[in-house]
Amino acid sequence: IAQAAIAGAGMSHRIVVIDPADAVLATSFDARSDENLLLSMERLGRKGIPVGCRGGGCGVCKVQVLEGRYCAEKMSRDCVSCEEEAQGYALACRIRAESDLKIRVVGKMGRAFNRTGLGPLADCDPVTAGNPPAFDMSWRK
Repeated sequence: IAQAAIAGAGMSHRIVVIDPADAVLATSFDARSDENLLLSMERLGRKGIPVGCRGGGCGVCKVQVLEGRYCAEKMSRDCVSCEEEAQGYALACRIRAESDLKIRVVGKMGRAFNRTGLGPLADCDPVTAGNPPAFDMSWRK
């Protein structure tokens, strides 16, 4: 078992992000199996990816995993209820991909991924406009 864990460390999985209506691919990226999903999202360099506590307590990085396997660490029930967790909701800072995943971003994080020019968030989002802040706290407004 320990060998399997060592062999799996550093493996890369493809993460496909779809838009909220399941209609259009928003983006895709690679995520290492030994890092949480939020770190992989940050590597994309997208403006406005909201980052909060990074410890599963604020809920800013909420996603819904639609397909694939992942390992989840402890997260606040204020952010993800038992019912939501059963439906695939999790916090990107607290999950690691164990296979390729298909996800939907939820809430404020959707702004950074759904800027295709087709929706209301395309050109008027103050969170994603301008230079990306080092630590985006705009979600608290």
